[in-house]
Amino acid sequence: MTDDAPTPPPEDFRRDLLAAIPALRGFARGLCGNRDLADDLAQDALAKAWAARDSYMPGTHFRAWLFRILRNHYFSLGRRAHRFAPWDEALADRVLVTTATQGSGIDIADVQRGLSTLPAEQREALLLVSASGLSVEEAAAVMGCAVGTVKSRVSRGRAALNLYMNGATEAPPPQVRPAA
Repeated sequence: MTDDAPTPPPEDFRRDLLAAIPALRGFARGLCGNRDLADDLAQDALAKAWAARDSYMPGTHFRAWLFRILRNHYFSLGRRAHRFAPWDEALADRVLVTTATQGSGIDIADVQRGLSTLPAEQREALLLVSASGLSVEEAAAVMGCAVGTVKSRVSRGRAALNLYMNGATEAPPPQVRPAA
């Protein structure tokens, strides 16, 4: 860290860190689809952020910095795939589910299943922008890609999720750009 970039006071950093916990947990849960693993990911990201608080540049997007820590940690764990159990559709069908008592609204389990059908890049972009409330620019910084790429992924992810929620059982066909 350079001398011209002051370290934020610990109480300010702590306050910002605590305020970001719900959104961080939501993003983690959307990424992995497992409540326990999501809590572990969020806790690890918070610990890593606290340990690296001297490297945070005040005046930059704190939540984007924190989400990137969580994202990088998640993908590091993903590279060690033997720790993750594969999705077992037969087992999922055998699990008892209580039907919703309300007459309207979207069942969260359906949305989670729909999100799991999306490619990882679309799911991540959709979670960052739509669920976590980051701007497209902040999401691009977290994902390490161009703003237009994030917009495209969010748009395609929303379209595919909409198809799934309306009863489509297969993934939508890939979009083909017309020849110039």
